Amino acid sequence: MITKPLAELETLRVELREDGVAVLTVNRPDRANSQTQTMFHEHNEAALALRDSGARALILRGAGEKAFCSGFDLAEVGAIRAMGVREFLFFQEAATGGLAALRDLPFPVIAAIHGPAVGGGLALALAADIRLAAPTAKLSCAFVRVGLSCGELGTSYLLTRLIGYGRAAELGFTGRIVGADEAARIGLVNRVVPSEDLFTEADTLAAAIAANSPGGVRMSKRALLRNQEVTSYAAALELENRGQALLTRADDMPEALSAFLERRPPNFTGR
Repeated sequence: MITKPLAELETLRVELREDGVAVLTVNRPDRANSQTQTMFHEHNEAALALRDSGARALILRGAGEKAFCSGFDLAEVGAIRAMGVREFLFFQEAATGGLAALRDLPFPVIAAIHGPAVGGGLALALAADIRLAAPTAKLSCAFVRVGLSCGELGTSYLLTRLIGYGRAAELGFTGRIVGADEAARIGLVNRVVPSEDLFTEADTLAAAIAANSPGGVRMSKRALLRNQEVTSYAAALELENRGQALLTRADDMPEALSAFLERRPPNFTGR
């Protein structure tokens, strides 16, 4: 399958395959794919390259056999401690902005998690729409173990909405490690996949998404994301109604209806 690089980055690898599936790899396997100041900035660059790439789905993964993303590299902690308040705020806004940009990509993001997804690595996994986990996956907020809070990189917002306040509070206050089976049971990941099948399963899921109407998938993601943030049923209906009205004026819906009547696969163009 032909792939092409979308950006030349130091800590990440960004590729687009000919089937419309993009792959974003955290590419520091020698350091358990830990995060750095550079990586946080490169999340923004990767999201920018992906947004207009024509991708229909994104697989988010870690390089190598050891880890998805083990959190912030402790070798850089000294540089963080030396920052003044304004400098640290700039760093923090870059870090949170990069993960927010990945979460807000207009197509679905699938995280394929093997090994540790800890601290900032968990936050990265939470920025995805769907999470698949190998049995080796180990997920942890971890922030309290280094004197910080789980109010970091969007974790407090996303985790509570994903698994509920009580479970999020337990994980946030203890920093304990959650194994793959427990993660699936509480809804932290969608399902557990054998290690040897993890990336194949992610490919299969991405291909199933990419086979659908690009506009329909994009509007579905927008509705699901934004309706976590609105505070009323009426506002949710308004958002859904606008999306559906726009899609009925696009080419893919009549094409899908024609294909159904003619008993053939639809040819979705996204126009």
